[in-house]
Amino acid sequence: MSIKDYFASLFNGIVSLLKGMQVTGRELVTPKITHQYPENRDSLDIPERFRATLALKYDADGNHKCIACGLCQMNCPNGTITIESKMVEMPDGKKKKKLVRYMYDLGSCTFCQLCVTSCPHGAIEFSNDFEQAVFTRDKLEKQLNYLPEKEIEAPAPAAAPANDVKTEIK
Repeated sequence: MSIKDYFASLFNGIVSLLKGMQVTGRELVTPKITHQYPENRDSLDIPERFRATLALKYDADGNHKCIACGLCQMNCPNGTITIESKMVEMPDGKKKKKLVRYMYDLGSCTFCQLCVTSCPHGAIEFSNDFEQAVFTRDKLEKQLNYLPEKEIEAPAPAAAPANDVKTEIK
């Protein structure tokens, strides 16, 4: 190694060191942002597209949109969703599938959103509730249809037409 190569590599080393120190110095004077997490839960800004946990959509009357078709269960790549349904007879005599239990295993969910996009009625969605820490794995299995299903009322029987009975007077 010649003396010229020695000083060239020394110069390149010093230039490289100064570039690294420039990045470090810039970060040293940048204002820091620290979130005081447990205290600032109300003011946390969670992105709208964040996928935390699966939830059924309920309307104001407490009814969910799920028709127990099973498409979300079929499209789930790792069996996170389990649907139990039963056939019930409607007041008009037709049979309809009703949801009994909608089980969701948060511990094995990959948050791929295949279940949400395949639902034909838009009955499920991902919520932003990210606080799901538990001590045991079995507590990660959740039943999503937590509100009891309302019974379908049978229509009142129509009043029988009054028979015109003619009485004979003798």
